[in-house]
Amino acid sequence: MTQVLHADAQTVTAVTHWSDRLFSFRVTRPMSLRFRSGEFVMIGLPDQNGKPVLRAYSIASPAWDDELEFYSIKVPNGPLTSRLQHISAGDKIILRPKPVGTLVLDALTPGHRLWMLATGTGFAPFASLLRDPDTWARNQRVVVMHTCREVAELEYGRRLIADLQDDPLIGEMVAGKLHYYPTTTREESRFMGRITDTLRTGKVFRDLGLPGPLDPAVDRAMVCGSLAFNRDVAALLRDFGLVEGSNATPGDFVIEKAFVGDGI
Repeated sequence: MTQVLHADAQTVTAVTHWSDRLFSFRVTRPMSLRFRSGEFVMIGLPDQNGKPVLRAYSIASPAWDDELEFYSIKVPNGPLTSRLQHISAGDKIILRPKPVGTLVLDALTPGHRLWMLATGTGFAPFASLLRDPDTWARNQRVVVMHTCREVAELEYGRRLIADLQDDPLIGEMVAGKLHYYPTTTREESRFMGRITDTLRTGKVFRDLGLPGPLDPAVDRAMVCGSLAFNRDVAALLRDFGLVEGSNATPGDFVIEKAFVGDGI
């Protein structure tokens, strides 16, 4: 792959292809970059004329990591991912080191049970937050709901979740607090159904043995997925009495509005 010669260039250190539609990659971290787990940055590659093609990507690595990790969909004709999916160790990408985003712990008021609600690559910011000690220090329980069409698309999240309790930094903090609920919508699996449906009907509470329904006195939520998913989940959370928050005004739930759609 052609090397990127750019002031904001970073070097790819590793690439993992999880399926024919999904991959993750790690890059060097600028020494000056400071971010809160859950935030995103702009990354990309130059086009044929050398002009940067940039998209918002949540940082999937925790704030303490020496490198940066990203989790991406592959779009055959996408302006960026049609080429980004072919990167390999040693290649360069463009990274604008100005992290922003609302999917951060500081945008939530104190609660006892944190819900992480994601579809597809919307799991990326939670990959960061789940490896942050602050997430476990602030919450008595953390429930991760991740929905994809097929079982293979859950593998990145499944493996990360499986490794948490053996993590030398947070393993002891995770024990007894983590509840993982992966579901599929097309391929048959242990748990089936959309996140909105399993929350509305109470199925997730019954399956995990948790008290329900959602209660604004106890529950806090973070949401990251497609625009339609974000809209539907926000409406459901409001029906349960939860109030949306932001960096300026913390609330009961937050949504990452900069999530990149399928055209990337």
